Amino acid sequence: MNRLSALRRAAVREWGSLFTAVRQGLAAHGVRALALTLTAVALTAVVQVTQNQPWGYEPVRSLGAVRAEDPLPSALLRTPLSLFVPALHLPVWGALAQILLVFGVAEVCLGRWRTLAVAYGATLAGTLYARVGIALGPETFLGLPASDAQVVDTGPSAAVVGLAVYVCHQRRAWFTGALVVLAMVVEVLVKDNLAGREHLAAIAAVLVVCGVREWRGRRRTARDPGAAVRTWGRAAAEPGPGRRR
Repeated sequence: MNRLSALRRAAVREWGSLFTAVRQGLAAHGVRALALTLTAVALTAVVQVTQNQPWGYEPVRSLGAVRAEDPLPSALLRTPLSLFVPALHLPVWGALAQILLVFGVAEVCLGRWRTLAVAYGATLAGTLYARVGIALGPETFLGLPASDAQVVDTGPSAAVVGLAVYVCHQRRAWFTGALVVLAMVVEVLVKDNLAGREHLAAIAAVLVVCGVREWRGRRRTARDPGAAVRTWGRAAAEPGPGRRR
């Protein structure tokens, strides 16, 4: 019994704030709280059906496929849509499940626009890392082989990983966040490829943002010791930080 109580207290400490935010957000806003998530799921499903049609493969690749060998302006223009282009060699249900779960939790906890910003930032970090890694070459620690320049770089995985880490930081779910990071490190150790490296680049970019948030929060607290109490009080009372009612 004592062991179960300890596990329950640990679970509450780890996921209590996150669970409360999601429950209150859905109760207050219903399906509207997931507007971005449902749109992303629908768009991914439509793109998947389209790219598997004889007439749809080339348009999808022209609009949403990113390669490190592409000119940077073209790659930047294609990057937003690339989030919703599932990899052809992977089952689409995996991408849809990732978006529904992680984007959904993030949208309720962070708000629609911050979720979109973090997702795009994480994806962009992976895309830009590929170019830097190829320029460095495989002889260096962070380098990549030249052949990776031709790899089609699409899918929501970098955005999903970045959002997971960001939400864990925002809700102080340290153990869960550490597990996400550890899983991505193990992925690279087991199968070192472009996708795994980009996941780590996305995590690194998000951790920098989280570090800046922590630093700014501590500066505010140092100037006004009551600011942290007021901030956490508002976070506990509102179903979704950053969301306008």
